[in-house]
Amino acid sequence: MKIRKTATRQRLTRGITAPRNWRPPDGRTELDKKLVQAVLTASREPELDITPQLEEPLRSLNPTQLDWPAFLLSFPFSYDTSFANNPWMTDLPGDRRRPNYQKAAVQFLQLYRFIAAEALVYILPADGRSDLQDLIYTANLGVVLEHLPGNNTVVVSNFASPPRRGETAIGVKFFDDLGYDVEIPPTKFEGEAELKHLHDNVYVGGYGIRSEKETYEWMEENFDMRVITVRLTDPYLYHLDCLLFPLTQENTLVCTGLMSDKEIAQLEKVTNIIPVSVEESYSGICNCVRLSKTVLNSSHIFELKAGTKEYQDEIQKNRKLEDIVANLALEVNHFNLSEFHKSGALLSCMVMHLNRHSYKIALTA
Repeated sequence: MKIRKTATRQRLTRGITAPRNWRPPDGRTELDKKLVQAVLTASREPELDITPQLEEPLRSLNPTQLDWPAFLLSFPFSYDTSFANNPWMTDLPGDRRRPNYQKAAVQFLQLYRFIAAEALVYILPADGRSDLQDLIYTANLGVVLEHLPGNNTVVVSNFASPPRRGETAIGVKFFDDLGYDVEIPPTKFEGEAELKHLHDNVYVGGYGIRSEKETYEWMEENFDMRVITVRLTDPYLYHLDCLLFPLTQENTLVCTGLMSDKEIAQLEKVTNIIPVSVEESYSGICNCVRLSKTVLNSSHIFELKAGTKEYQDEIQKNRKLEDIVANLALEVNHFNLSEFHKSGALLSCMVMHLNRHSYKIALTA
């Protein structure tokens, strides 16, 4: 009864009987004995599930636990700008705000291909009939709390913006299907775009426009974390990712011009602040994503007319960012996402971290 093939092993438990008093001869391996015992049991109790447990079950994994960068994006199937829910949109007339869907798809795929070359990328399951115009902005869908043991907890957003409230159910189902422990805060919160992880259990949370300060008090009480809160006051910079971007675990871009002295002092205790101006923040210098040794940023410089103020602001932002990251042994890649500017969004809005593996990479400048 020498077992040589997996198919043979599988057939052992189907349609075979054995004498009641038969026993395996000496010299059989433990594996053979387990298989034979399964056969004997099957012949006596054919109605039972007697599949032999030959191996330990695979360890349960989710994307956060991988030793590899992982992100969540959403293809712009339902992307729309009909409902103006931020000042950038209300400033644009309806005809200029209307997206070019083919161009939006091309721009999204350029970003997707770059990230997917180095990371695991999930696409959020949703179709164009959902009427969720901002579903593509997955950074607002929630935040994975990596500091917790097991790397298995996600807080899904409780949206303040009316056209986004239907996204919560989609986020809950997605993360539940992946086996996460899913939590929803009792107060308003709009995801990773509002809550930035610095290191260990230290986070920075933005409140005052889309999220509530009480949300971070709830998080501190329930998830063993410290949240330094920053009040957002500029209606055009309505999420924290417009004002703050962690470049490394030690260095953070911060728009200090829109923060109080107390807030800056609290940040200085936990990170090295690299200050940027309000004008640079308006151009999106903080709306970045870190992927390995690259910083991804949005720039539509080639669609702007040379010599205009907008062109000069974009040039200044790009050069400033490139100089900063070069000093940290990083590089910058810019992506034209002009179709998504029509809804008041930049690159960081379109990417949700499922883990922050890139921040574990040692850099030498």
